[in-house]
Amino acid sequence: MPESEIKSRRDFLRFASAAAAAMPIVTEAALARAAAKNDPVLTGMALHGQGKDLPPADAVLINANENPLGPCQSALQGIVDIAPMGGRYDLLGEEAQLKAVFAAQNGLKEENVEIYAGSSEPLHYSVLAFTSPTKSLVTADVAYEAPWAAAMTSGAKVTKVALTADYAHDVKALVAAAKANDAGVIYICNPNNPTGTITPKADIAWALENKPKGSILLVDEAYIHLSDAEPALDYVAQGKDLIVLRTFSKIYGMAGIRCGFAVGRPDLLAKLKPFGQNAMPVTGLTAAKHSLLDANLVPLRKKLIGDTRRDTIAWLKSNGFKVLGDSQTNCFMIETGRPGKEVFEAMKAKKVYIGRSWAALPTAVRVSVGTPEEMAKFKVAFKEVMSAPAMAFNETHAKPQMQFPQYS
Repeated sequence: MPESEIKSRRDFLRFASAAAAAMPIVTEAALARAAAKNDPVLTGMALHGQGKDLPPADAVLINANENPLGPCQSALQGIVDIAPMGGRYDLLGEEAQLKAVFAAQNGLKEENVEIYAGSSEPLHYSVLAFTSPTKSLVTADVAYEAPWAAAMTSGAKVTKVALTADYAHDVKALVAAAKANDAGVIYICNPNNPTGTITPKADIAWALENKPKGSILLVDEAYIHLSDAEPALDYVAQGKDLIVLRTFSKIYGMAGIRCGFAVGRPDLLAKLKPFGQNAMPVTGLTAAKHSLLDANLVPLRKKLIGDTRRDTIAWLKSNGFKVLGDSQTNCFMIETGRPGKEVFEAMKAKKVYIGRSWAALPTAVRVSVGTPEEMAKFKVAFKEVMSAPAMAFNETHAKPQMQFPQYS
């Protein structure tokens, strides 16, 4: 290998290590914590995990797109069975077993799958690997904010493209923006967080065929099982330029146990490696494997959560409230007609923690779908809040809770 190439690779590895450490990895939990504190996102991440300012024990938590059902019974039993082996590093080969099960279920090769503690790490690393000061990130607005934070680390320009009139991804506009801004990554969250809207598979295919050469699609399928959206995993099997993210934090109810996948061509996944990949906990590995093997889990929970979402949205509409878009997942957005932070604080005072607002929709709030009992409490509190006069929030308090730099 030429000396110049060796030096280039060494420089890249040094940059990768520094970039990975430059900013904490943004997670839904950190964003929810920051919103509850009314703090900028970096403060929220610093607080995350330290046990500060926890909500009351009897609070309704519908602010972080969690699944209140928790892990399935077979996953729980798997955790119990493997816990005595917790003093060893995956002595039973759980990681290899999980990768084999997922690959076989989805028509993939095991080399197409890398396992992480949730999908937040590979999302962050994908943006770091494929964007730079000369390679931009293109994303919908509104969408999940974590890629925006990762781009702050890589020094990439972020171009935000407005949603359609139906609050869904405008794929042709995203690709046009990618061409105009020399994009390295086009991020598509499908279904979208926070609107819950779907990007048709035909649009994903069109984007793959028309995106700028050398760029990738980063398709975040964290919520795919809760919807009727068609997965994009077969494009990975076809060797296309995309990385698909999956997590066990949503329908599988493992947000606090941590497991997820980055799925892509081996050469694309290799570009994530310099940013690190910690050893997985055996509890997360076995719980994920048992979850995949439970044939009833996805259809049962999809129906339970879907029924609760549909009931809640029907109630909102019957009471004259506007829901933005046609959500197909475990969250939806409500247009409140007043600063979202005001509604958030008023609901919090009633011990019902709802989700945050976005700069592009400052008077809308996101609500996660909880249990039927939790959503019944939400209905009572929300109607009381919206029936009360708006508070005299000043301009500073009226700003959305997440303080990211605003880009074009």
